[in-house]
Amino acid sequence: MPVFEYVGKNKFGQVIRGTKSAATIEDARRMIARDQIVIQKIKKKGGFSFGLNLFKGKIVKVDELSIFTRQLATIINAGIPIVQGLGILSTQIKNKKFQEAVSTVKSDIESGVSLEEALRKHPRAFSELYINMASAGEKSGNLPEVLSRLAKYLEREASVRGKVKSALTYPVVVLVIAITISLLILYKVVPTFSALFEDLGAELPLPTQILVSASHILVNNIGWLVLITIGAFFAFRAYYRTHNGKRVIDNLKLKLPVMGDLAIKGSVARFSRTLATMISSGIDLLLALEITAKTSGNAIVEDAIMEARNMVTQGRELSTSIQNFKVFPPMLAQMIAVGESTGSLDEMLSKIADFYEEEVDRAVDTLLSLIEPIMIVFLGVLIGGMVVALYLPMFNLAKNIG
Repeated sequence: MPVFEYVGKNKFGQVIRGTKSAATIEDARRMIARDQIVIQKIKKKGGFSFGLNLFKGKIVKVDELSIFTRQLATIINAGIPIVQGLGILSTQIKNKKFQEAVSTVKSDIESGVSLEEALRKHPRAFSELYINMASAGEKSGNLPEVLSRLAKYLEREASVRGKVKSALTYPVVVLVIAITISLLILYKVVPTFSALFEDLGAELPLPTQILVSASHILVNNIGWLVLITIGAFFAFRAYYRTHNGKRVIDNLKLKLPVMGDLAIKGSVARFSRTLATMISSGIDLLLALEITAKTSGNAIVEDAIMEARNMVTQGRELSTSIQNFKVFPPMLAQMIAVGESTGSLDEMLSKIADFYEEEVDRAVDTLLSLIEPIMIVFLGVLIGGMVVALYLPMFNLAKNIG
């Protein structure tokens, strides 16, 4: 079994170094977290830090998983055995990898393996949240209701993600188009004008000189520039998948104007919705916080949740623990405190999630209203500036001839 070396902090803030034997990196992280240690670095003993696998990711989208979960809940609720239900659904799944995973889960359950163990063999299809909620439903004998609750959670998650993606799609598409047009102008159009100016002996103004120089660099070094761009892309992805890199970049995301506010609200909405769903399904608060941290979508938020979890293990209330971290808005701790005092924490967390999901909607609308004029100005300055720089020498020539 692989051995993993780790560095972290315990509940007293002391730096802890140690090793842990586990089948996978995720199992090692889970075992270390249960020792009330917040991981700072982890790697396989004698190997490179984990997170450098650039190609393995989830094999199923959130909306596909939510549909599958909703259908499975309906089938089991109708009295059909889970093995038969999985067999029915596996024939309807279009995603081949997901279909294979569901078929394997069905075979494992038929051979006597528990639902939790069967799902845990497919971490690229089923998250830790999904596995633990399904396990809680199986053990409590209330699997259909838990799956329905999980499907509702996944549907809301897909909705929030879709809104954020819609806000980012427009500027990314415009930016790609602008860069493509600019490169085509530099690679094809500028060399033609440059040769014409040289033949005419035109004196080039500074903007045109800069444009011609950029064109020469692009034309003469296009192979190297492509390689450098690809290398930089993969280097960035590799760095982001390291422990420190993810925290540096995620911290920058939270500090961006407008986008940072959207990221914080999205993380709080996800935290509240996930925790509410797990608590209402009967999962222990400490385990729920551990899993919620992993699904937060931001490393800074994840660390804050794990440290708050460590405080809860010391006997402090969740609301008191949460308010120690600036990444969480003060309103979150106040509303959690109300939920704790009334004994309805899951209901209060659901209301918090509803509120912040509406805040995400408003933030997306604000972002879209800001992006459109900014992108128009950006396109005008970039493309218009290049065109003006190309025609400035022509104007000077015409003036001289006149």
